[in-house]
Amino acid sequence: MSDTMIHLDNVSRIYSSESVGVRNVSLRIKPGEFVSVVGQSGTGKTTLVKLLIAEERPTKGSISVGGWDITRIRSRDVSLLRRQIGVVFQDFKLLPRKTVFENIAFALEVCGAPPRRIRDTVPHILRIVGLEDKAHRYPRQISGGEQQRVVIARALAHRPKILVADEPTGNLDAMNTRDIVDLLLKINEFGTTVLLVTHNREVVNSLRRRVVTLDRGTIVNDQEVGKYVL
Repeated sequence: MSDTMIHLDNVSRIYSSESVGVRNVSLRIKPGEFVSVVGQSGTGKTTLVKLLIAEERPTKGSISVGGWDITRIRSRDVSLLRRQIGVVFQDFKLLPRKTVFENIAFALEVCGAPPRRIRDTVPHILRIVGLEDKAHRYPRQISGGEQQRVVIARALAHRPKILVADEPTGNLDAMNTRDIVDLLLKINEFGTTVLLVTHNREVVNSLRRRVVTLDRGTIVNDQEVGKYVL
């Protein structure tokens, strides 16, 4: 097994002379690490996520995920990449007319998973996120924290090697925030590499894990046991 799960080598994403997403970013993340990527709004955190899931391509440099060079990934391979990387965003994007069970099942259906696999997989994931008793409720019938758990469950549907959580607690109160962070730690304990992108200082400082700080598109700090210092 490679000792690197995510590798960015001198990566830049330049939009124009006035607009830079990231500049000369080099970063290695090991399998099973839990890493917080922090920084103020507009410092390049979202650009970094988009590069990792091939929503954007680097202007220069190289990116590999799980040993796979995705720098110039073909369009037809993007869906394969996204089965390796589960992504959780701040806005839930749940399907309102589908139940909790159906929202998670849908992620498998669109990739052609057989019905039997869906029937076996979804209850297992619901147990992991603690929502087995809410399987047949609709998004409007559950709380914001529970909705975010469904989003995480959906991201786990393909058993990804990496989970990228982009501001997953941005819309939640302190108690639900703690629950979501505890769930991310639990998923990390299963061996999944977790990348938490956030500007929540309290969350980052409570984790006592690796912290990578971005400022104006560049990495200005990378600490094994870090704090949010900006």
